[in-house]
Amino acid sequence: MTTEETQFTVGKTTFFQGENQTHPLFRIEPGIPCQSAREQASELMGYVRDLTIDGLMEDKPQLLWASHYLSALAKALLDDAELGMMKSGQ
Repeated sequence: MTTEETQFTVGKTTFFQGENQTHPLFRIEPGIPCQSAREQASELMGYVRDLTIDGLMEDKPQLLWASHYLSALAKALLDDAELGMMKSGQ
């Protein structure tokens, strides 16, 4: 893919909204190559899977919460990458 064809995140997606889902605490940075964002999201989802299984099997709720937050980050990466790919397709 050439530089002109590279698609980037737009930096509009927030995650972990805080109390009552009204205070976005984190945002995906603009300018991340969409392919890199998608690869990182895939990596995070692998960790989510592992933490979820370990948390359930070992009765460790803190691992389940960690997987919850990591999955929110992975979803935000994917959502923002999608926005970037749609934007460059216009």
